[in-house]
Amino acid sequence: MTTRLFDLTGRVALVTGASRGIGEATARLLAGQGAHVVLASRKQEELDRVAQDIGANGGRATAIAAHQGDSAALKHLVERIATELGRLDILVNNAATNPYFGHVTDTDAGMIDKTLQVNVKGYFELSSLAAKMMKAQGGGAIVNIASINGLSPGMFQGIYSITKAAVINMTQSFAKECGPWHVRVNAVLPGLTDTKFASALTRQEAVLKGFLSQVPLQRMALPEEIAPAVLYLVSDAASYVTGACLTVDGGYTA
Repeated sequence: MTTRLFDLTGRVALVTGASRGIGEATARLLAGQGAHVVLASRKQEELDRVAQDIGANGGRATAIAAHQGDSAALKHLVERIATELGRLDILVNNAATNPYFGHVTDTDAGMIDKTLQVNVKGYFELSSLAAKMMKAQGGGAIVNIASINGLSPGMFQGIYSITKAAVINMTQSFAKECGPWHVRVNAVLPGLTDTKFASALTRQEAVLKGFLSQVPLQRMALPEEIAPAVLYLVSDAASYVTGACLTVDGGYTA
């Protein structure tokens, strides 16, 4: 029995922000466990590259461009999944934006709106659409990629940190209200991870050195080290886990 706890054969999984970083690593891992993975992000050509590589390695993947900050695009995305694949068992809300790095009081209105639209409203809308589809088929699992910044705000990352705190609360709200639908909702909170997304921090040697001095494992995570936490939460191994926030940060918040 235990050998099949992570088997996702027959399940359809939607991963946003799947063209690189944590999203790509997660999509590859879920496909490797048997899921048919729907890859979503803004650019079709980047998704096609990942989908083709998953297929070449024996997995199944469908690439559908959709912007996490576009409500109509998210609705169309879920409708296509329903029409073409007939079900949705797993949603991984991973796509996010962090367009501003600087003093919180200098954050302009455009940056606030963009960050809230993608990181909060987009997660909320896609979770709502997915949860209703999952309810109709008898259940499912949603994982939101939040951040340790949602627990304690990162310096010069104010609006981003605020949105990630909202994602943590959103996760718990959906878990409470969607539990009776047999829809489990959890979050993964990565620490600093070596991705293009985190380059505003990682390219500044002094900032990076200062941050890593506070990490017991003394290094950044790789995207492939975050993905297994997602696999656990969407799998049968976590069948009684909902409303949880799993921190993967090398001990930073210990």
